[in-house]
Amino acid sequence: MRLILVRHALPNRALGGVAAAREAGGEPGAGPALTELGHRQAARVAEALAAEPLAALYTSPLLRARQTGEPLARAREMALLTVPGLAEYDAGEGHYIPVHEMPQADPAAWQRMLDGQLPEYVDVAAFQTRVERALTDIADAHQGTETVVCFAHAGTINVYLAALLGLDRPLTFPLDYTGITRVSVSRGGRRSVRTVNELAHVADLLDPAGVRTGDN
Repeated sequence: MRLILVRHALPNRALGGVAAAREAGGEPGAGPALTELGHRQAARVAEALAAEPLAALYTSPLLRARQTGEPLARAREMALLTVPGLAEYDAGEGHYIPVHEMPQADPAAWQRMLDGQLPEYVDVAAFQTRVERALTDIADAHQGTETVVCFAHAGTINVYLAALLGLDRPLTFPLDYTGITRVSVSRGGRRSVRTVNELAHVADLLDPAGVRTGDN
């Protein structure tokens, strides 16, 4: 079977807490909603995967991932199934700082990311185990030549790839918004990384400054 892993589209910034989540168009505990640019990016995912024979669609419970999957779910008239194990390491905190803002907003966190490390408070082994279990369960539910899509997060996808490739750093790959990663799983359970961070479908929509300058 084949796993198509999609990082969520660009969300609003939220600094945590119920009020901040609602101000960012989101839900308490689920983080912020997508920006206008993020919704355009999400629509491109539906276009990019239009010809794929899909058996199921899965999503992290966080709002930014769910909203990224909604255009594809509508286009294919398929249910978007929520899997708690696909959530990002910061699930439940309700905060989010877009990557392009991190060098100024949180230099220390930005440097750790550049070094390929998750925040110090994260139990990396537990997080990786949770993600692997979720994706293994999904793979076990779809045998043969079935293809499924999982809408998730940069940390989630990175720790899964690190496990598959035997990498020491949990954040090895700089995954872009709506970047597509493909993994094949054999009948015997052998997992092979086919592509990482495909961007052709959204390359012209990856500059968040486009919204601020009035680019439509």
